[in-house]
Amino acid sequence: MTVSPGSIESTIIVIVGWVKLGIEVFGATLVTLGVCMAINHLIRKLVAGDSSDFTSTRLILARYLALALEFELGADILGTAVSPDWDHIGKLAAVAVIRTGLNYFLSMEMKTEMAVQKKKANLVRQSKEENL
Repeated sequence: MTVSPGSIESTIIVIVGWVKLGIEVFGATLVTLGVCMAINHLIRKLVAGDSSDFTSTRLILARYLALALEFELGADILGTAVSPDWDHIGKLAAVAVIRTGLNYFLSMEMKTEMAVQKKKANLVRQSKEENL
């Protein structure tokens, strides 16, 4: 039985297609998990009567969204690697720019919010120390 290069190539394309689908499903699962975690956190804050600041809830969701965006971009790159025509490359470039931009701004917001939370925690700790 001889194996032709065409059959090997088509087999690889099918395997990569399944791997790409798995990565996309994993990314979607991360988004779903992040939304569930953020909703759970939000409900607990509301039940506890703390509805003044939702920054921690937003940070939980942002972390999951940023990670999911990385996986989705990886899946797109993988898909383009096996069928690199100019149409797919152009679409990948557009998607990569959008997802990278979203991820950049999410990361910047997370860093800013974490710095604000750290500063607030330090102020609370200092005021407790002064009251002692």
